Amino acid sequence: MMRGPPPSKVNAAPAADDDGHNAAAAVPGIGSGLRKKASGVRPWLLLDCTGQAQVVEAGKHAIMRRTGLPGRDLRILDPLLSYPSTVLGRERAIVINLEHIKAIITAQEVLLLNAKDPSVAPFVEELQRRILRHHQATKSQETGIGGNNVDWGNLYAIEDSQSQRVSRPNHEEGKGDAKQQVEDNRDGIKLLPFEFVALEACLEATCTCLDSEARTLEQEAHPALDKLTSKISTLNLERVRQIKSRLVAITGRVQKVRDELEHLLDDDEDMAEMYLSDKLFEVESSSVSSMNEQEDGMDDEVMQSDVNDRIPAEISIEGNGADPEIDYPMERVNTLGRDSHATRTSTTRSAISKHLNVEELEMLLEAYFIQIDGTLNKLSTLREYVDDTEDYINIMLDDKQNHLLQMGVMLTAATLVISAFVAVAGVFGMNIHIELFNPDIAGMPQFLWAIGGGSAGCIILYVAVIAWCKHKRLLD
Repeated sequence: MMRGPPPSKVNAAPAADDDGHNAAAAVPGIGSGLRKKASGVRPWLLLDCTGQAQVVEAGKHAIMRRTGLPGRDLRILDPLLSYPSTVLGRERAIVINLEHIKAIITAQEVLLLNAKDPSVAPFVEELQRRILRHHQATKSQETGIGGNNVDWGNLYAIEDSQSQRVSRPNHEEGKGDAKQQVEDNRDGIKLLPFEFVALEACLEATCTCLDSEARTLEQEAHPALDKLTSKISTLNLERVRQIKSRLVAITGRVQKVRDELEHLLDDDEDMAEMYLSDKLFEVESSSVSSMNEQEDGMDDEVMQSDVNDRIPAEISIEGNGADPEIDYPMERVNTLGRDSHATRTSTTRSAISKHLNVEELEMLLEAYFIQIDGTLNKLSTLREYVDDTEDYINIMLDDKQNHLLQMGVMLTAATLVISAFVAVAGVFGMNIHIELFNPDIAGMPQFLWAIGGGSAGCIILYVAVIAWCKHKRLLD
């Protein structure tokens, strides 16, 4: 008989990670409480500013500490919850939830949640290529200060056939100052910040995906609608119904992305929040300025102590004369010290809280807003075509229904006339004695005249009823 493992090994507590989750919570046989703790740990694909990719497993609290995002923003990226497309700009990160793309963009890295999804794999490759090109362009700009020409166009060309070679102009000798050359490079081709490169890749992938789905639906919809107009059948109606359901779903998704971009374009403060690199640079500058202020404050205190030590000596030398100018130098020094310190503090605060120029991001968002708006117009045109087809089908059905109603009127009139003839036949079928039934007086000719006269009377009555219906425009 086999024995199980010792109880000490079975009940041994597994090691916990930095987030307080159990690393062995996903192992079968562990309690449900441990599995619940480990449910917050998810694999994230980390792309740094150099284009290097690595998979890290982190929990909710680790991501919150790394990106500075609140918990409610991370719930937007939860694959178990259904959230519409959203783009949020926060203090240190941008939250992207666009269709199949769920990412967090910071000033130096990109975190992708569902990188193993097959639909996300092409986006990851494209994003990595863009980040690598941006890194190469940044290094080329930093090392190209000596005056070497740099092929700026190929660094940002998406397709080699559409790339344009743009070289930086040569400067005159003697005026080749390094700072001036960097400014000239920026004026010629200004590099987008890292967060905008990643944001552009997300927007392009989303708009391309939605446009591809809309184009595929349009190619399927037109033949199905044309076939339905030529022949109304259950199969054709079912195909059109499925196409209309897909059209409504895609239109809603495209409309949400368009509304999100429109909301960002209408709010400059939200766009200013997305300048993560500038805010990081301002924070670093403010920290350096605060250190300089502390050093200046120490110098002011030393200077103030020297003045305080020198003024009493001057007062003792002058004697007891009541000169009002004796206290003025000390007051002036204190005022100058306070003014200089206040000026530096206000300058630092204004540099941090100044309104960022959002023209660069606005142009980026407007380009994709126009693209997604074109996709929405394409879907709206297809929706109008579907509605027109439905109206045409309804008109055809109404026309057929009118023909059926007219046929019903004609059949009703014929039934009325035949009923009158049946009534005549019923009268003659009674057990009564008339001369028509006497073979000595009346024969076959009289019988045929009776039948023919009744039939002719019924036909005349039917024609009269139909003529009256046409006169009343009940029939065409």
